[in-house]
Amino acid sequence: MTIKIVVGLDGEGSGDRALAYGIRMANLIGDCEILVVYVIEWSPYSFHTPEENEQRHKRREEEITMANDRVVHPALTTLKEAGVKASGKVRHGDVADTINRVAGSENAEQIIVSRSSEGGFTTRIFGSSTANLVMSAKVPVTVVG
Repeated sequence: MTIKIVVGLDGEGSGDRALAYGIRMANLIGDCEILVVYVIEWSPYSFHTPEENEQRHKRREEEITMANDRVVHPALTTLKEAGVKASGKVRHGDVADTINRVAGSENAEQIIVSRSSEGGFTTRIFGSSTANLVMSAKVPVTVVG
């Protein structure tokens, strides 16, 4: 039976470390698939003007395309070069909730994330998201420094 591991990426070097650890774990496990997940931080509680609402769907699609091109596809290339079965997803939402939900829907055995991003503002977002994920996850979470 194939074991699934979710690796949460942040688009920074810290995400690369989480991915490298995921590859190491996949090689140790053997029959393993890695699902890389990139979450675009988004809150349904934001208030928008009518003009912003008209453009919202188009912006979301553009963000997904950019995240796939910049983060997910390069990660999938790295995984395939390492001989690891892999797939990827880009989602909008709260980082911790979304990664936890994806892990549950995919029947993942483990989640791997980095401790924090390397950017200033992003560090605060992903730092707290990592802590929230660890506290709320339904499966074990490995945090890579």
